[in-house]
Amino acid sequence: MRLLLIGAPGAGKGTQAGRIADHFALAHISSGDLLRHHVATGTPIGQRAQAFMDRGELVPSSIVLDMLRKPVLAAARDGGYVLDGFPRTVEQAQQAYGVARELGVAVQVAVHLAVPREALLARIVARGLTSGRSDDDPEVLEHRLDVYERHTRPLLDYYRERERLLTVNGDRPLAEVTWSVLVQLQRAKKLLR
Repeated sequence: MRLLLIGAPGAGKGTQAGRIADHFALAHISSGDLLRHHVATGTPIGQRAQAFMDRGELVPSSIVLDMLRKPVLAAARDGGYVLDGFPRTVEQAQQAYGVARELGVAVQVAVHLAVPREALLARIVARGLTSGRSDDDPEVLEHRLDVYERHTRPLLDYYRERERLLTVNGDRPLAEVTWSVLVQLQRAKKLLR
């Protein structure tokens, strides 16, 4: 199974992606974690991405696609993946789909974690107190949510038309969200065979 998680910053993509990956024995590929690793280790990808990340801007597609190619191919060969954090725009989705379709590793199901803006703000502020992530800074926070609304939310229509889009209420206790996602994915998995 090849899955994509879509949600605003703070929606719980990373947490749910890890739980989904464990449940279905898939690789969890987080573009944000990979980018932060590249920045921390000073790789050429990290050097190119850092300024965008520090401003809360989207890292250009060319950088992210270069970074994701090997992990996605390896995960697809080993049974599938849960991708969170990319694509973030319809243009990125179109570029990624073109490449992934040629390689036979395109996303089969997109899961949208729907969380109201007020809840997202509270979550990110709380996470920022302990995470040390530069993109969890309150000054960058509102901008990140605005960027999501402008650029990422249109992905919902794109995936609704192209793949199966599953929407889950992400503003509930963690275990309830996970259960709801897993139930919907179990149904979708039967249709993918």
